[in-house]
Amino acid sequence: MPGTAASAHASGHGQLLGIGQVLAQLQPEFPELTPSKLRFLEEQRLVSPARTAAGYRKFSNADVERITVVLSMQRDQYLPLKVIRTHLEAIDAGETPALPGAASAATFLAGARRYRREELIREAGATRTLLDEAISASLLPAAEQYGEDALGVLQALVALRGVGIEARHLRGLRAAAERDAALVERAIAPSRRSDAADKARAAERALELADHLETVHTAVVRGTLARLGR
Repeated sequence: MPGTAASAHASGHGQLLGIGQVLAQLQPEFPELTPSKLRFLEEQRLVSPARTAAGYRKFSNADVERITVVLSMQRDQYLPLKVIRTHLEAIDAGETPALPGAASAATFLAGARRYRREELIREAGATRTLLDEAISASLLPAAEQYGEDALGVLQALVALRGVGIEARHLRGLRAAAERDAALVERAIAPSRRSDAADKARAAERALELADHLETVHTAVVRGTLARLGR
């Protein structure tokens, strides 16, 4: 927004912030956030800061909230930016879209829920033993707090245990995930440079490739089950 657009952008949104102020506010939670990453988010049409007459970017409180949502969904849901952008655009249009297997951006706008160990166990209908087994099998990290993705995993483990599939039976998933991650790392290696924006693009590409691998994995499992059921 060139020229006097900055003052218009500020209307109803409080004081406008420069890039340094945005970084100071968000880096404690998102330490990898850099000026280049902010510019990359703008390039990806995820945030539209105002511009002063001299061309400096100025961010409203709403912009900062939106950046927080995007970064939270990347970190906690492992979603590609294009998926997040489409989801946010639908919300902007007054729709209430759902993200399969993930929390809606509306959840993050309201404040993404974080669970302490006992809260996670209670919400998932699990036991301390099951959580410890999930951590031992490298299906979940050992942490003080967990996000919605961890809740989904623990709920799935509760359902699987109900039919006799234990966390220890899934240890191979970690090895398979590490092999897949190594494939993705090799694929994006040529595009990773020292520039933070290039690294952000490479990370975004990695998430897209991970989605493709998940699609193939799901199709193979379903196909195998279909053959077994014949």
